Formats: sequence, structure tokens, C-alpha cells
Amino acid sequence: MHAPAEFAAWMNLAIAEAEAALASDDVPVGAVLVAPDGTVVSVGRNERELHTDPTAHAEVVAIRAAAAALADWHLTELTLVVTLEPCVMCAGAILAARIPRVVFGAWDEKAGAVGSVYDVLRDRRLQHRVEVYAGVEAERCSALLTDFFRGAGGVGAP
Repeated sequence: MHAPAEFAAWMNLAIAEAEAALASDDVPVGAVLVAPDGTVVSVGRNERELHTDPTAHAEVVAIRAAAAALADWHLTELTLVVTLEPCVMCAGAILAARIPRVVFGAWDEKAGAVGSVYDVLRDRRLQHRVEVYAGVEAERCSALLTDFFRGAGGVGAP
């Protein structure tokens, strides 16, 4: 599936959030939620180390911020753009928020839940399914993670 041109621009915003996560020694993962008109509704970055919170993944942070900004947990018109393939927890949050489209950069071959290890977002057994665009700016997203883990001596996981 060919990704629309605006996805790369939105991914650049997510990459900026991922880079900002480095200030708190968090794994560099960033996310943005975008309205149909291209307006950024919310942003999020990995904040697990910052808040000592195992649920503070970039996607969850962005979803919480969007729900608060819109005063509605039904995020049925938004597109989630994230630098790393969402994990099972984040895929569950995406489904719970009814987000219809996810765009991601790097694949997560160890814990990905959008096609690599699992494919939760497109599981036909579930009531809600999500349109997925994978590999947008994948090299840049992967390089952020590779550089982080090389510098950290290979410890930790996204």
C-alpha cells in the first residue's frame, strides 16, 4: 500500500518527539495524532524513564493528550503516526480509542504488534480494525533506535 505524501511530513514531527525523549534517557520513540485536515491534535514521546511509568509509551502519551484536548476518548477521525511499530499494549490502546489509521516507521521484530510478531490491529476476530501504513521514514526511525542502543551498551528495550 502506497503511503500518501503527507505521512512523511507527519513522521518528521514524530521523529522530533523521539529525539526529545533522549533528554530523559528514554528510548527514542515519538508519536503524533493528526486530524483529517492535517492539524496536529497531540504529540507524545516515550516517557517511561522520565515518569517511572511502564505505560508511558509514546502512543499512550499521545492518545491521552488527544482525548484530553478533544474531551472525547473516541478518536475516530485521527491518524496516529509513530516512529516504531506499536507493541501489544499500544495496539490495545489504539483499538480502545477507535483510531482508524496508524502510520509507523521502524519495524519492531521483538515486540511489534502490527505485523511483525503479532498483527493485533488487523485481527479479524476483533470488532475494530485499523488501516496500517508501515515503513514510513523507516531508515531514519531505525537509526535513532540503533544509535540509542549502541550508546546504551545494548541494554533496555523499546
